[in-house]
Amino acid sequence: MFKFNLFILGVLLSLIWTRSLAAAGDASATPAVTAVPAASAPGAIAAPASSAGQAKPQVCVVAADATAGQTKSQVCAACHGATGISSVPIWPSIAGQPEKYIIREMTEFRKGDKGTRFDPTMFGMTQNLTDQDIADLAAYFARQKPAEGVTPAAAVELGQKIYRGGNPDTGVPACQACHGPAGKGNALANFPPLSGQQAVYVADQLKKFANNTRSNDPNGMMRDISKRLTEAEIQAVSSYVSGLH
Repeated sequence: MFKFNLFILGVLLSLIWTRSLAAAGDASATPAVTAVPAASAPGAIAAPASSAGQAKPQVCVVAADATAGQTKSQVCAACHGATGISSVPIWPSIAGQPEKYIIREMTEFRKGDKGTRFDPTMFGMTQNLTDQDIADLAAYFARQKPAEGVTPAAAVELGQKIYRGGNPDTGVPACQACHGPAGKGNALANFPPLSGQQAVYVADQLKKFANNTRSNDPNGMMRDISKRLTEAEIQAVSSYVSGLH
């Protein structure tokens, strides 16, 4: 019995020692994070990863300035409107979109074909923007009143069915589960509002998710859902959200 107890004690000590070494290795691999005031958090943009042998990457945070963003937004107005409400169906309204979401999308556009959302036009517009520019623009547009649209009568029945209840037969979940009953999105999860958005633009994005030309969705969820939608369902739900309030 005494030898058996010694054996058990030896095993326990070995496990403790192994876990201590693993914890030390994990701690050394954790990137440093720059401490910043909480008020600056909405303007956070991750710095590019460092090359081998260089210092560990840090998280860069800039304080957003909505007033400066308004001045910088003049070039955006041609497509998205002076206050972020587009009058052209192929271009999205960005008024009222969350700062974090705008920052994420513009940062991906800026990466060009190396990012997860390549668009030639937006790449040209964002490639020379600094982190500060992006944060300021996001702060400005996020503070603008969102657009309000109208749902065509022909799209209400099917669009509402998909948005509210999905399609159990094909494994399509209800859109409102992530984007909210009124299409206001989920800021904590960084799911964008859809209420009032251009129907043509929404349909185009669903198709891009379906054919993998847009891939910045968490865990591929939008790509998986979009591939299960029929053309009629895409058109109906896109039109439905344009008038959702």
